[in-house]
Amino acid sequence: MTTRPRLTPAIADVRRAVRVAIPSPMFALVALSGGPDSLALAAATAFEASRAGIPAGAVIIDHRLQNGSADVAARAAQQARDLGLDPVIVRSVEVGTVGGPEAAARDARYAALAEALAEVGAERVLLGHTLDDQAETVLLGLARGSGGGSLKGMSFSQGIFVRPLLDIRRATTVQFCRDSGLEPWLDPHNDDERFSRVRVRDTVLPVLERELGPGIAEALARTAAQLREDTEALDHFAEEIVEELAEHAEAGISLPVRALAANPAALRQRIIRLAAVAEFGVSLSRAQTIEVARLVTDWHGQGALDLPGIKVERQGGLLIFSSTRKA
Repeated sequence: MTTRPRLTPAIADVRRAVRVAIPSPMFALVALSGGPDSLALAAATAFEASRAGIPAGAVIIDHRLQNGSADVAARAAQQARDLGLDPVIVRSVEVGTVGGPEAAARDARYAALAEALAEVGAERVLLGHTLDDQAETVLLGLARGSGGGSLKGMSFSQGIFVRPLLDIRRATTVQFCRDSGLEPWLDPHNDDERFSRVRVRDTVLPVLERELGPGIAEALARTAAQLREDTEALDHFAEEIVEELAEHAEAGISLPVRALAANPAALRQRIIRLAAVAEFGVSLSRAQTIEVARLVTDWHGQGALDLPGIKVERQGGLLIFSSTRKA
């Protein structure tokens, strides 16, 4: 007979986070790797779903990047079944090379998760990212000189994906597994210092904690939350302004220079980026955006800017965006 684990602080914290994230009657799938974070999430989801009388399953993605990955996936699937999750889906994926190994694996994984969700008619996929993952993401963004779009980190909810554990420390998920008698799989990639995230986790954050005092991870997560609020507000305003000001023409769109100049730089540059991506599917870098903005704020008769896929020029009081791609 299986005995229920006693309710420890770690178990209570993780279950509470899941309870808030999957209100009844949401049908969710847990993205399960078998590691401590996702295994704790799976166990808490199984408990809360059973209590609420709602279905919950698991999906395991085999990236086939390590020897024995099929065995790891099979073990995680059995753990999901033992927890009472149903359905339990295992998918193998082909990982490409675009963007580097981490980005390519993530793209393949997210596509497979979305397919599994659609296949069984679930509503959300639960991901096991923790507060520590959030802190690492923000710190990597800072090191790369990224803007607010990167520094805002991961959101709790993004389309079909939900991250219930973003306020939970990694140590808590490890303790959850220990208290529950669960044996997580320890991914050797998490100790491979070829990956920048591993170096941040094992070296950079501990140095910051030692030299600046405890609470660095929490502070970085708070920074992400504040930047996310600001970014979402500015993006909302930019969308409203573009909708109001943009004039569509056969070759593209135009924006009035005077209205652009009247907006603060943060909004003006968002409007420019939004016009490019919404109309032409072109994502401008910061340097490209600044050059376009100079046609508004530092105009002295310069000619058109030829950017990948688009041309931007000033004609009288209008900033005109047109496609350079052949039909």
